[in-house]
Amino acid sequence: MHRARIVFNISKSGQSERFASWLLNKPQTAAVSVNANRLKSSTAAEPFLNGSSSAYVETMYNAWLADPNSVHASWDAFFRNATNGAQPGAAYTPPPNLAPYNKNEVPLTSLVPSSGGMPSISAGSPINEKIIDDHLAVQAIIRSYQIRGHHVAKLDPLEIANYDLGGKSPTEVIHNSYRFDEADMDRVFKLPSTTFIGEKEKALPLREILNRLEQAYCNNIGIEFMFINSLEQCNWIRQRMEPPNVTKMNADQKRLILARLTRSTGFENFLAKKWSSEKRFGLEGCEILIPAMKQVIDVSTKLGVESIIMGMPHRGRLNVLANVCRKPLHQLFTQFAGLEAEDDGSGDVKYHLGTYIERLNRVTNKNIRLAVCANPSHLEAVDPVVQGKTRAEQFYRGDNEGKKVMSILLHGDAAFAGQGVVFETMHLSDLPAYTTHGTIHIVANNQIGFTTDPRHSRSSAYCTDVARVVNAPIFHVNGDNPEAVMHVCNVAAEWRATFHKDVVIDIVSYRRNGHNEVDEPMFTQPLMYQKIRKTKPVLEKYADQLIAEGVVTAEEVKDVKDKYEKICEDAYNQAKQETHIKYKDWLDSPWSGFFEGKDPLKMSATGVVEETLVHIGRRFSSPPPNAAEFEIHKGLLRILKSRMEMVDNRTVDWALAEAMAYGSLLKEGIHVRLSGEDVERGTFSHRHHVLHHQKVDKATYCALAHLYPDQAPYTVCNSSLSEYGVLGFEVGYSVTNPNALVLWEAQFGDFNNVAQCIIDQFISSGQAKWVRQSGIVLLQPHGMEGMGPEHSSARLERFLQMCSDDPDYMPPESPDYEVRQLHDCNWIVANCSTPASYFHILRRQIALPFRKPLILMTPKSLLRHPECKSSFDDMKEGTNFKRVIPEEGPASENPQNVRKLAFCSGRVYYDLLKQRRDKGLEKDIAIARLEQISPFPYDQVKAEIAKYPNAQLVWSQEEHKNMGSWSYIEPRFRTLLQNQKQIRAKSQSKGGSWLSQLFGRDESPQTNAQETETVPRTISYNGRATAASPATGSKAAHNKELRNLLEEFCVL
Repeated sequence: MHRARIVFNISKSGQSERFASWLLNKPQTAAVSVNANRLKSSTAAEPFLNGSSSAYVETMYNAWLADPNSVHASWDAFFRNATNGAQPGAAYTPPPNLAPYNKNEVPLTSLVPSSGGMPSISAGSPINEKIIDDHLAVQAIIRSYQIRGHHVAKLDPLEIANYDLGGKSPTEVIHNSYRFDEADMDRVFKLPSTTFIGEKEKALPLREILNRLEQAYCNNIGIEFMFINSLEQCNWIRQRMEPPNVTKMNADQKRLILARLTRSTGFENFLAKKWSSEKRFGLEGCEILIPAMKQVIDVSTKLGVESIIMGMPHRGRLNVLANVCRKPLHQLFTQFAGLEAEDDGSGDVKYHLGTYIERLNRVTNKNIRLAVCANPSHLEAVDPVVQGKTRAEQFYRGDNEGKKVMSILLHGDAAFAGQGVVFETMHLSDLPAYTTHGTIHIVANNQIGFTTDPRHSRSSAYCTDVARVVNAPIFHVNGDNPEAVMHVCNVAAEWRATFHKDVVIDIVSYRRNGHNEVDEPMFTQPLMYQKIRKTKPVLEKYADQLIAEGVVTAEEVKDVKDKYEKICEDAYNQAKQETHIKYKDWLDSPWSGFFEGKDPLKMSATGVVEETLVHIGRRFSSPPPNAAEFEIHKGLLRILKSRMEMVDNRTVDWALAEAMAYGSLLKEGIHVRLSGEDVERGTFSHRHHVLHHQKVDKATYCALAHLYPDQAPYTVCNSSLSEYGVLGFEVGYSVTNPNALVLWEAQFGDFNNVAQCIIDQFISSGQAKWVRQSGIVLLQPHGMEGMGPEHSSARLERFLQMCSDDPDYMPPESPDYEVRQLHDCNWIVANCSTPASYFHILRRQIALPFRKPLILMTPKSLLRHPECKSSFDDMKEGTNFKRVIPEEGPASENPQNVRKLAFCSGRVYYDLLKQRRDKGLEKDIAIARLEQISPFPYDQVKAEIAKYPNAQLVWSQEEHKNMGSWSYIEPRFRTLLQNQKQIRAKSQSKGGSWLSQLFGRDESPQTNAQETETVPRTISYNGRATAASPATGSKAAHNKELRNLLEEFCVL
């Protein structure tokens, strides 16, 4: 109506008439449109009487006098009114408009009800402009409640929240400039189609309208939804929130709420009694969270959901595990006993652990799978992991609409507003390759951070404002009104099932203790905690309410409480019998059948029959089959042609080797998912897995998805410009199914530190903490190529620093040495130098009988380097990944004469190779490549060192000395060389020529044991000096550093 008023004012520009006065000068059945182009007026085009029409009217009048039936009924009515004394202009009665109204049009008569003693427009009686303005004001007030009602809703159980109302009273916030007298309160007003407060009634007295709006929007529920773009969705919410008594529950529902609230409160009380000094991050003050979660699960299960993945912070976690997931209580209580674990791993504190439970939902009588993902103390870090796991489950179930699998994310108020990963995660919610088709977010709003007041921890009115960016409705609800909370949970679950979009439930409550149970909150929030200590727990409040209503008796309340306490006591006594804890009891992603019947140290071959390589290569190098009209960019046609030539020549470059690794796995039924920024084309325009029609939008072709009729699906998807959120998502995806290769590629390796939290807390230590394996692959473009500090280094040293192998321990050699090392490590770090190595190491991820993360430094310039190619002979059946590629040139033919053995890794090999060739030192210097840096390949490095007994050992790297691999490999080389000492005479250390040392005469006729000594060989460093920045920004400085490195490499 506000828009209608603007339109009418525009149409009457230059006049000062009011809207109602102007309307009365128009035909009174004209439709009121919000579009100026649709205004209807049948008489405004010409005056009623002029020279010609007056003669026509006179003729009609004479005919009517002779016979009233001889003229049209409209003329009959006009002449009757005129002869009865109607004033000029009042005799005309317009005919009814039978044409249907257009969109956004209403008849003018609908603005004034026919009841209430007010004159009717349709009767042709004059009305004053106040009637229409009052109706518009009522509609504006209704809209104002819908938009602003949450600002004045009674949401805070402590009644201390200080909402910024701009100096206005709550009434002023809602009613704004609209004023009604007491006499107006009983006037009846027609209700617009944008409200459902009347249910079946079309009009209500103003007093009743305001009362119903107060109950719907200003009581214990505050709703933010009017920013949503969809009218259908807004009306859907209005229908479920506006009708009177919509939150009322029957007696059985109330008893169920009370029983669940009793368990939630009883669990916290039991823990407080038994372990009063233990940190457990209890739920006191927000106990209603447990009944709320169970209500969401009940409704979702009823609507068809079969599996729910949950992520949450530490507060209330034990209660959720006990009362939502129904984790056996004795396993929970055992975590307090400080027992040793009987399985491998370092474990985690009890309020970080996850679980997986499949049980019967007693309310719906349906089976439900519940998983709570393990998480670190880094708040909200688990959010994208949950979403990735949810998406994976939906994918493998074929649940393309999210009807069977859904996610629930729990948040704290301070973290929800403060942590950027919340936005990154929500930003994924509607992206085709990342959507989970709606997540239910529940905020346990304590109205405080650790010790920080909300006024100092966020700039927005609510902690939930981030959800507005994805058009998610936000339901704020007072945590001390259990029935209001349950109603909001019902609506939220139905919303997700209906629209498959995110929704937020903000349970406004408080934290009865400090940040943890041994923390003193009165230091920083004295007034708040004085109020809290005077506030009765919600269980007592609700029990008293139900007793007063006659729903339950005091004895029944006590009986429910005592029964649950006995359950806890029995579990406590059972926990005392345990002697060990089992980490596997807390696994959140079990892989049914994956480990059974496998030799844990037997790895499948990674080579592939040549016929498969050729087939994949040809399909990958061809345009879409049977699609001659698919127009491909000319530059891509050249790339496809060069790929086909490589296949014909039995060689591959980096992109072709990658495609063959993926394609061969797809042929074997392994799903491959490649995700990251610009991965479809590749940052360096080398991959081109998705071809785009040059003249048709969204017409694409992916060759790897169409290799074989029965292959596994291939997913390649450009992500949003996010590292933290997207990598977390892919980690969650990777832990769901072991028979999938999940890869995340950084745009440049330098940017991985934006996701450092996911790398540190989930990938490097996830298995040790939570016995949860992941085979995720991190592809990280890395190399010092003069591109500046932020486009050079993937910080290889950081990944190596987090490797768990002991630098002072050299594992004993055995036939399964490689697999045993991989089994015992926390992740694999590699820097491959050939396409064949890249091919094999990707396939090895699936060939292993277990799963480990793979951190892979990938090349930039090598993508097109003419020497960086591999033959089919290095990839076909019988070949495997080479952890060390030995010297294969002239130096290897006469190893005794080799004077320097240089070890290196990655692209620097090609710089060293060219320098050695240019200097003519192919026979004097041998170069060995560590394709796998960690776990350190002691056995193959040892063999290479032994092959060149007289060579000086050196490690060459392009990174600075305090970066790259040096700090990792140096102690491991030292350990290896100390176990492989060289025996020499004492005189060798006393100077002189080597001939005199070898043939010189001894002073004593006999050599005793003290005259010989064992001296370990050492390895020296060749590379850039230490630096604070990963690389220089000056091209000249870069080239100078590279020259120095290469010149030093050639010194013998």
